[in-house]
Amino acid sequence: MLENCLYTAVVKHEVAGFVAGTTPSQRRRIRQQLGVTVVQDDLDVVCGLPRRRGQVSHEAVLRMRRADPNLPLGVIAMRLGCSLSTVKRHLRRERVETPEPASPSVPSLDEVRNAVQQVVGGRWQAA
Repeated sequence: MLENCLYTAVVKHEVAGFVAGTTPSQRRRIRQQLGVTVVQDDLDVVCGLPRRRGQVSHEAVLRMRRADPNLPLGVIAMRLGCSLSTVKRHLRRERVETPEPASPSVPSLDEVRNAVQQVVGGRWQAA
């Protein structure tokens, strides 16, 4: 469980504080060594809070859509505080402008384990 927690914190999500016996700076160095980039989530968007002012960002619409692909577009619009047509416009833009992405290289659990040993040293032990 400790290794899975660490793997998720290194490869999938930016997490504040200690995770699986590692500090945020150690996880940054592990990611750097593995060539992994993790984008910090906008918690307001993830939680569905309406935006406070300004235009809704393209990334916010895409993030909500990816978080729950079955969520009706009207609900996404309501949570972001924008119109349904705005959500549709952003999704259409993504479909048209984005070329087929190459599969990102996600490190294996063994690669993460090796990077942790190099960054943290013998101090980190999986239970």
